[in-house]
This record gives sequence, structure tokens and C-alpha cells, in this order.
Amino acid sequence: MGVLADGRLVEKVTLANANGISATVMTLGATLQALHVPDRDGVIDDIVLGHDTPDEYLARVNYFGVTVGRYANRIAHGRFTLDGRDYQLETNDGPHHLHGGLSGFDRKLWTITSVGEGEEAHVELTLVSSDGEGGYPGTLRVTARYTLDDRDQLRIDYRATTDAPTIVNLTNHALFNLAGERARGDVLTHKLTLHASRYTPVDPTLIPTGELAPVAGTAFDFAAPRAIGEAIRDGNDAQIRIGRGYDHNFVIDGTPGTLRPAALVEDPASGRAMEMLVTAPGVQVYSGNFLDGTVAGKGGRLYRQSDGLALEPQCFPDSPNRPDFPSSRLDPDMEYVNTMLLRFSQAVR
Repeated sequence: MGVLADGRLVEKVTLANANGISATVMTLGATLQALHVPDRDGVIDDIVLGHDTPDEYLARVNYFGVTVGRYANRIAHGRFTLDGRDYQLETNDGPHHLHGGLSGFDRKLWTITSVGEGEEAHVELTLVSSDGEGGYPGTLRVTARYTLDDRDQLRIDYRATTDAPTIVNLTNHALFNLAGERARGDVLTHKLTLHASRYTPVDPTLIPTGELAPVAGTAFDFAAPRAIGEAIRDGNDAQIRIGRGYDHNFVIDGTPGTLRPAALVEDPASGRAMEMLVTAPGVQVYSGNFLDGTVAGKGGRLYRQSDGLALEPQCFPDSPNRPDFPSSRLDPDMEYVNTMLLRFSQAVR
């Protein structure tokens, strides 16, 4: 796909199925660089935001489609305590640690270890993060596997093991726009359904307060299909004001560790629909609030606020400092697993 400034080669693999869907994965950041899906009329278009070259991904960090880690989302002040020892991580979001910090997995060159074609085409990539990298304890061995099948499902499996107690929280940070690149519009008319009766409110620096608040009757209520833009500018909701829209973790109903429905996104205009199933306890919903028109994406298009929607399956933000939140601890006798499944279909008009 290209060569980095230091001479290292960035490779890409495109998976394709029998129905016109294809997914392109780049070794820089184990990134979902493109995802082409037909609309209701069979017109195929790319539905994820991103860049055309690897250097653009490194020039300005927007996490388009990348694998984020070791810890996706925020850790307050970049500090946590594990087994009585205090750890200080890199801070890169004001006073806080975000998406693995300055040496996050999105900036690493991963290694392709397996590629397969057929009814379940796949690519598998690996990465080793050394003990102390970014401030994290333990050497972490990570695998990212993308699988595209003929049932129009794209599955992403993250796995990790460690040689010492540590914390880990991996996810994919694709920003979706089901209208496609050609439409050059935002996602505010997309309809969103979430299988989440609670969410985690945040303080003014986007760190969870510790509350698990009910969504019923609020701007965060997506129990039934609702246009993303319906309440995104509701100035009466303090959480919407803090996030400049949606930038919040939703507590997914059901049992963590089991693959269960989390979200459904539908674009009435194009007819594309995408269902997400997850094993994670939460999903961060981010409505592209910080895209400000200064970032040139694919084809030189300037991405603006709400041009994409991220759905990031994860442990809750700041979990290492919240014993009442689901644990992000990983010990040497354990394997970390985070699976997300995307199912594509046709939306109701």
C-alpha cells in the first residue's frame, strides 16, 4: 500500500465475498482501511472514513478504522494501580490517557501471519508490545483477525496474552457512514438502535463519573430506531453539551463474554443496514464530534462534524480505576478475547 518514511513497507489485504462486499485491511494499525458494501440498488461504495496513504494516518491521529490499544478509550490522568504498584501511562488527551497513548497500537506496523480465501476469507495480523511500552506492565502478544463470509458478515476477533499482570482493552475505531463516500453527507439521518438500557455519564473531561444511568426518556434512549441527529444538539442535556454530541459508553444488555446484539444502524436513503453483535460489556458511541473540516480523507474530502459514526466494543472507560466496572485485568494464565460481528442487510424505507 505504501512505504513509511523510515523505509518500512505497509501491506494491505482485500477480502471479498460472493455478494459484492469487500474489506481492505492495512498492516499499519491493523486498520480497516476500506469497506465496500452494495446499496439497495446494488451500487457498491466505501462506508468507512479513512485515508488513501499510510503517511496520512500518521500525520494526524483520528483513529480512522484502526485497532486501538493497549487500552481503548480514556484512563484518568494516565494512572492506575495494579497489585499495589502505581503505573503512569502517556497522557495524550489533555491530562488523560487515550487509546493507548502516543505509542498506541494504531501507530504500529503489524505482521500478517495468515491469509485465506473462500466462503470465509480472512486475514490475521500479530503484534508484540514489550514490557513497559507506553508505561504498561507485561509483554503483550496480540492477534487481530478479520473474517468476511458469504453471509455478508465481517467478524473482527482480538486476542491477547501476557507474561505479567496487566490491563488490556482492544477495539476497532471504524467511523461508518452507510450513505457511502459518493454521497459526501453526514450520518445525522441514519437511524440507530442500541440494546442498552444504561450508559456511563462523564465529567467535563470525558471521564466516567461512576454512575450507570438509565437511558429511558433521555437523549441517550435508542431502544427503538431513532435518527442520530434527533437529539444531538439538545442543549438541555448536560451530557450532550459535554460530549459535543455522543461520545459515551453504553452498557450493552445481556451477559458480557457472549456474542449478543448491541446495535443496528440503518440509512433510509441508501438502504444499507448494519447490525453489530459484541462480546464486550460496553460500546462507545461516537458521533464524529471532533471532525472539524481540517482533515482531508479519501479522495481529498474534508471530513466535518458527524460525517461518521463509531461503535467501539470495549471495557468501560477508566475501568482500571473503577472496581465496580467490568475488569480489564489480564493475567498470564488468561486469554483476552474481544469479538465484534457486523451483519449487512437492507434497511426498511
